[in-house]
Amino acid sequence: MRALVTGGAGFIGSTLVDRLLAEGHAVDVVDDLSTGSLANLSEARANPSYEYSFSRLDVRSDGLVQLIAHRRPEVIFHLAAQADVRVSVARPVFDAEVNIAGTLQVLEGARAARSRKVVFAASGGTLYGETDKLPLRESATQRPLSPYGVSKKAAIDYLVAYQALHGIEFTALALANVYGPRQDPHGEAGVVAIFAGLLLEGKQCTIYGDGEQTRDFVYADDVVDAFSRAATRGDGLLVNVGTGVETSVNLLHSTMASLAGAQDSPRHAPERAGELRRSALDPGRAAVRLGWKAWTTLDEGTSQVLRWFRDRLPR
Repeated sequence: MRALVTGGAGFIGSTLVDRLLAEGHAVDVVDDLSTGSLANLSEARANPSYEYSFSRLDVRSDGLVQLIAHRRPEVIFHLAAQADVRVSVARPVFDAEVNIAGTLQVLEGARAARSRKVVFAASGGTLYGETDKLPLRESATQRPLSPYGVSKKAAIDYLVAYQALHGIEFTALALANVYGPRQDPHGEAGVVAIFAGLLLEGKQCTIYGDGEQTRDFVYADDVVDAFSRAATRGDGLLVNVGTGVETSVNLLHSTMASLAGAQDSPRHAPERAGELRRSALDPGRAAVRLGWKAWTTLDEGTSQVLRWFRDRLPR
């Protein structure tokens, strides 16, 4: 098939691009490089046998609709987003412009190109909001507590509407906390990458709050497998992509410190606004509808991340 990946220069998007190209698909990548990097696409760019193109473009641009109409992808994987909860709290209008208006541009492009399907990167914990009943199923009430979660919920509503109005199929993948190689260790999101960068540099990590807040950490390769499967399965559904396991930030740090051969001595800072206390997603629907489950353990995944970052340390 011909696929188009928005946010394809990000750490998840580029891993998906590599997977699709390896499977023999033609892939068009769209990214404005605000957080992504062309270095993440080095494998895709280096192989002359791949049918691959890259366009530097903001998803809010009208040019996106024209590009999609021209490339005529069968499936669009929409991963481009403003993905930081704190940014959404500080700049909710900007968050909505990227995550809601940007999704509408993708859908208008899909309509113009007569694309068969849009596979959307939704948010797991922020979509459902705070609850004590974990792990969460897709039937849980959606009560997002941050503008970021609200924008992702609105985007799913638009996917449902475009399916009804224009016959464009969709699968919305509610992602848990995704981590893996290529994630930015200097950004504001992605605690595994941040910890990896600091631990390998011999610097002290910061944990916000008491560190007993939990997340469902799922490895990028596992997530990409779910995206690939969703191209032909799970039509019209919201599907959780997670492990169903809660891991505290304190446990994450101690695990990674041990693997890195560093001291388990983080400093604590005040907790941050808009962040959930606990999060874990029930992957049961993914098993039934996508034939998917996570196979990478936290020890295995964080070891891979530390190895990837260690290989890139200055010699």
